[in-house]
Amino acid sequence: MILKKTQLLLLASILVLGVSCKQNAKKENSTATDSTATEAAAPEKKPEVKKVKVAMESKSDSNVSGNVVFKEENGKVTMTAVFDGLNPGDHAIHLHEKADCSAADGSSAGGHWNPTFEKHGKWGDAEGYHKGDIGNFSADENGNGTITFETDQWCIGCGDEKKDILGKAVIVHQGTDDFTSQPSGAAGSRISCGGVIQ
Repeated sequence: MILKKTQLLLLASILVLGVSCKQNAKKENSTATDSTATEAAAPEKKPEVKKVKVAMESKSDSNVSGNVVFKEENGKVTMTAVFDGLNPGDHAIHLHEKADCSAADGSSAGGHWNPTFEKHGKWGDAEGYHKGDIGNFSADENGNGTITFETDQWCIGCGDEKKDILGKAVIVHQGTDDFTSQPSGAAGSRISCGGVIQ
């Protein structure tokens, strides 16, 4: 009789443990499902996009105007510039040291932006180039010109003195950059200026 009671108690304990384990497993599965559902419902973080628009002013008695848009996304800055009032042909475009376009000839913007103290040259040249040495672009017979430029060597408002383009100026020159004359490529007068300011 005692043996039967012991067996019944043992059997009852096994049943209780079995039911308890099943309930715990259900709870764990439910929790896992809930957390998966929560993760799926959470929206993905979009990468931050920074943008600065620059209105260009005529300089040196020219009629050149335009807009330049800088957009930073996924660690790269893209510059898209549109101009009118240019003489047909090629023109140099650079970033200069200061976002100061107050002088009639654009000289208040200072020299080329060159935070790494390299010599002037074509962008990417192994012998050196300024961080502001964008290059040349063409204007059509109606005096309209566009240029798009992309680099991971610039940033917008990141605070890195060797990369941050805020506080600089976009300058368009009358002539072309020969990429060899020092310190600025002999590109001629500054015919348009715009400060890169947020």
